[in-house]
Parts: sequence; C-alpha cells; structure tokens
Amino acid sequence: MVGFELGAVPFNPDGWGPPDSAAEGLSVPNHPSNVPFAPFSRSEKLGRIADWTRNMNNSGRPGSKQGGYHNADSAFDFSGDDSFATLAADEDSSFRLVDTSAKSHHHNPNRPKFNPRWRFNPHNARSQLPQRRDEEQEAKKREAEKERARRDRLYNANRSQMPQRRESSVFKSSVDIQPEWNMLDQIPFSSFSKLSYSVPEPEDLLICGGLEFYDRSYDRITPKNCRPLERFKSRTFFKVTTTDDPVIRRLANEDKATVFATDSILSTLMCAPRSVYSWDIVVQRVGNKLFLDKRDRSQLDLLAVHETSQEPLPDLKDDINSMHSLSVEAAYINQNFSQQVLLRDGKKVAFEEPNPFANEGEEVASVAYRYRRWKMDNEMYLVSRCEVQSVVDINNQRSFLTLNALNEFDPKYSGVDWRQKLETQRGAVLATELKNNANKLAKWTTQALLAGADMMKLGYVSRVHPRDHFNHVILAVVGYKPKDFATQINLNTSNMWGIVKSIVDLCMKLKEGKYVLVKDPSKPQVRIYDVPQDAFDDDYVEEPLPEDEQVQPPAEEADGVAGNAATVDGATEDKDVANEVVAAT
Repeated sequence: MVGFELGAVPFNPDGWGPPDSAAEGLSVPNHPSNVPFAPFSRSEKLGRIADWTRNMNNSGRPGSKQGGYHNADSAFDFSGDDSFATLAADEDSSFRLVDTSAKSHHHNPNRPKFNPRWRFNPHNARSQLPQRRDEEQEAKKREAEKERARRDRLYNANRSQMPQRRESSVFKSSVDIQPEWNMLDQIPFSSFSKLSYSVPEPEDLLICGGLEFYDRSYDRITPKNCRPLERFKSRTFFKVTTTDDPVIRRLANEDKATVFATDSILSTLMCAPRSVYSWDIVVQRVGNKLFLDKRDRSQLDLLAVHETSQEPLPDLKDDINSMHSLSVEAAYINQNFSQQVLLRDGKKVAFEEPNPFANEGEEVASVAYRYRRWKMDNEMYLVSRCEVQSVVDINNQRSFLTLNALNEFDPKYSGVDWRQKLETQRGAVLATELKNNANKLAKWTTQALLAGADMMKLGYVSRVHPRDHFNHVILAVVGYKPKDFATQINLNTSNMWGIVKSIVDLCMKLKEGKYVLVKDPSKPQVRIYDVPQDAFDDDYVEEPLPEDEQVQPPAEEADGVAGNAATVDGATEDKDVANEVVAAT
C-alpha cells in the first residue's frame, strides 16, 4: 500500500503566509523560483496569478537595461503593472451598495431650502415642510382614508337621492297583459332596419275643417323679446281614433281602401325603432279590411319628453318632472302654441266639409284633416287622416304648415340653457333635442310628410321658472322643410313604409278579430296579442294575473289622459290642465 507523506509545514507566528526564509532560516519546499510572495488579507480580491503575454523585456521601465534581466520582469510579478489596478477600479465602479435602511431627513434631496425666495413662494404649501419619513407615510395614509370615506359618503348620498341610470330603469307597459290574451308573435326592431318599400304619391280624397293664417312675427322672436304662452280654454281639440271617425267609416263603406289609420298611429309604427317607452295599437280585422286604432286614454294622445335621453327622469308621479307629468305638460304646450302663433283677424280658409267632430256653434281649434290614400300594391290601398294646423301665402301660393313645440323644463337635465344658447348656438340646442327626443321629432316629421305639409314650424317653449310648470314663454320659432329635416335626422321614408307594409301584411294573414300591438317596455321589440272582442270596452273587466303565472313583462294600468299631474299651486288647477289636453267627442 502506497503511503502518503505530509511534508513539513512551517509556522509563521507573525502573520499570514509562510515565514520569511531569510529571517527564520527556513526554506519553503517546492517553492517555484523567481515567484515572489505577496502578502494578502482575506478581504482583498484575488487577481491574476501569472501573465505570460507581457513583454518580458520592458525597456520602458525605469532602471531597466536593453536586453537585460530584471527581477520585476517575471511573469508572476505585477508590482509594476497597473492593468490589474485599472481592472479592479472598473469592477469597483460597477459595484453598487443597496441600502435598505431608512435615510435620515438630513439627506433628503427633496427637502426645501429655507431661503427668502422659498418663504414668499405661494406654491410651497405648508404640507411641503420637512417631516420624518415614517410620519409622512402615515399622514398620506390618513389623507387617503379620509378621501375614500368622503367619496363613499357622496356615492351613497347620490344613490339614495337620484334615480338610477336610464340603462337600469324599468319602464311600465302601456297596457296590462291579461292571462286570457294569446301572444301570436314578437318582432324585434332589428328586423325593421332591413325593410324598404316605395309607394307612389298619395291622392287627396277629402279635406275637412278650417285653417287660420300663420303670424310671421313669431319668426323674429328671440329669448330677449320672448312672448308668454297663452291658454286657449275656449277652443276644443279633438283626438278621435280611426273607427270613431265618421269620414273614415263612410270611406270604408264606399270601399275606398283596405287599411285605415290616422297619422299619429302610422307615425308610431314608422318610428317604432326609435321608441323607448311602451305603446300599444289596437288592430281590428273586419272582413277584408284592417283598422288601426288607439285605445281610450292611450299614451298616443300625449307627448313623450326625454324619451331617448340617458338622464333618467324622477319615478314619482307627483313630481312635476316625472314622465307622466311632463307628457301632460308637453301636450298642453303643444296645443296652445299651435293656436297662439296664428293671426286672429277673423280670416279663415274653409274647405269642402267642416270639422267632422265639432258640434254646431262650438269653437274649434285651427286644424284641417286631409284624408289621403296611398297605393300599397295592386290590391291594397291605405287611407289615413292627416292633420295640418295652419296655412300661409308664399309667393302667391298657399302652403300648409304643421305647428309643434319643444319644451324646456329644467336646463340641468339637458345640460343646455335655451335662453343663453338659442341665439348664438341654435344648432347645439337642436342637436341636444335630437339626442333626448329623437322619437318625438321623428314622429312630427313623419306626420308632416304624411300630411303633405310644405313647412313644419318648431317652437322653443320654456318654463318661466324650473319649478313652475303652469307658466311658459316662447323663446324662438324655427321653420324647416319636412323632406330636408327628415334627411337631417336620418329618417328614411322607404324604411318607414317598409315597416308599415310588413305589419299590414302580417295582420292581413290573421283571422277576423281584435288584436293589439304592444311595444315591450324593456326590450326593442313589439308583440302581437289576440284579445277578446270586448277588450278595452267600458264594461270590460280585467282580471289580474297571479304572480306565480306572470311570464310577460311587468305591467301597470295605463294612465288616463285626464289624470292628475304634479301639483305646484294645487291639484284642482293641474286637473284642469290635463283635461284641456284632449277633448273627447
């Protein structure tokens, strides 16, 4: 067995490394020649041991001889070479010490300097004074907690005081869906956008009533010289449905058409994709004829306000800015405006027959009924009763006008103050109304197109005070050509007639009976129900649907036209205003 012999290890009592052989008289075994020993410490870095790439005959060194040998020229000697020092310096420069300890505020670079310029600088608030780092962090946390608590209080207060957004609002159905009603079909509004149908120019079968001339001085009204809105309690306004019209009955007996309707019902169908609130139309199939009717106390007699707006209206019915109260107010304003802007000199244009709904000696509003007929196809004609409110002579030519009024109830809902913007930014006011009342403006334009009106006048009527819904002022009156305005609001007549043609074709396939078209209160679609013959009659009793069997959208009993609106001065005056809106024959 080969053994292993451990050589002698000299002991150095004076420090690290082997002892000095000269001083101690000892020799280090196996010590290479010409390799000097460099004392080192444990904290020092180790570099190169030998470098044979250097020029051993460095003539540039001081004291060196040409071709001579110098002890410092050894490959193991780096005492005269500064390359290692440079490398070490480079390594030291790339070394960074990460200090995780908290720095003292005495070394804060963001610490403000206290000099006279800093003292009078308004941007240096008291919060910028030097603080300890931990105190500063704690102060920031406390401020953040206070701000978060303040936002939570404001959010909860707004949720309790303000209604929900329009997206989450739940609207009520315009008519109760009874358990004995049978739903036949439901049509989404998305299918209406692809429809298109062209009809030829209509023909006038009969014109009834009388018209007064338009007062052109109202075209020069500005918010600075506005005029108060007057009340015309002595004049009677009629909202008669299709089957109650004696002229339509006569035309039906004479077999003048297959489908009969009014301009308000047709405009509701034509502008259905723009509607948000629920509505309903009664369809009666009698023989080979089709009658489109509205119910008594129907919402079609009122005018929707802010229907397409993103800002919700108050849900309380007693609020003067609720949906029902604003509808009654808008209908009241629209009726009175249509009579105030007329010349009261006694001149009147009479037509073939007088007003078919007026009694002898009764003062009626200025209105003319044009019974017009459209050819839907070779075997189908449609007759509609259309209304115009005034007439004007332009270049010795008589032109029909429709008169409607937009109403401002509170500028904070629309975000545009009419009194400030109508003169300078009338386009912005109209754009806001097109956004908030897209369906109402489209229906007015459709009615003007159906009636063949040459001009449609839009009045801007505002409350005297936002909390007073009885007194109003006329701020401006603007006229538009119906065809140009339809193009401006992107109203396609071919699409409108396509919707009517599809609904009529669907209803003509049904058997004889009574049906109702109901716009879903929460979805963009319309449903068709088969209802009993005595439905919506005065003696018809509607049985409530049990809660466990309710599968249709929630419904609420339709509000009457003569219902109570919001009160300011008292319920009696408000009931009178509602009763003025619609006069039954």
